[in-house]
Amino acid sequence: MTPIAAALVLSLAFCAATVAAAPIELAGVTLQDRAVVADTPLLLNGAGIRYKAVFKVYTAGLYLGAKAGTTEEVLAMPGPKRLTITMLRDIDSSELGRLFSRGMEDNLDRQAFAKLIPGVMRMSQVFSDHKRLKEGDSFVIDWVPGAGTVLTVKGEVQGEPFKEPAFYDALMRIWLGKKPADWKLKEALLGKA
Repeated sequence: MTPIAAALVLSLAFCAATVAAAPIELAGVTLQDRAVVADTPLLLNGAGIRYKAVFKVYTAGLYLGAKAGTTEEVLAMPGPKRLTITMLRDIDSSELGRLFSRGMEDNLDRQAFAKLIPGVMRMSQVFSDHKRLKEGDSFVIDWVPGAGTVLTVKGEVQGEPFKEPAFYDALMRIWLGKKPADWKLKEALLGKA
């Protein structure tokens, strides 16, 4: 490589590094443009707000190793992944656990859902144990290859990881499946809004 070409490459690399995306703010919640899971840097793929009728319920941000525009690309992507949720209103945690269970069931056939019932019950219990999630409380769902799905509520890891990859995929389908919790949020998480 000639000295001029090397200087050009270094200059372009410097420009790319200094033009990093900025954090975004949704309904008063700041979502960073990057995250690190299992020592792997991730980029914010998309973020949005979950509405129920006219009420804002929570913000969500999806972090991946590379940009993805479809559910299939998200689920097939190797490496760690993260979904962050920050509450915009108080909610009964056991209700949230039931809604997640229902969201998984709505996006899977009966046989696939039946295989995940032990994990669904455990996840519902985790949320029931927290009683209420208040405005500003958050939880994180991480996929860590070799470990499984790590659920962190209010900054505390909730027991052992859920080992089955199918469990993580079923969780992601709550927001990205054929019957998502909120269509606009699905589009936002896939970077289309």
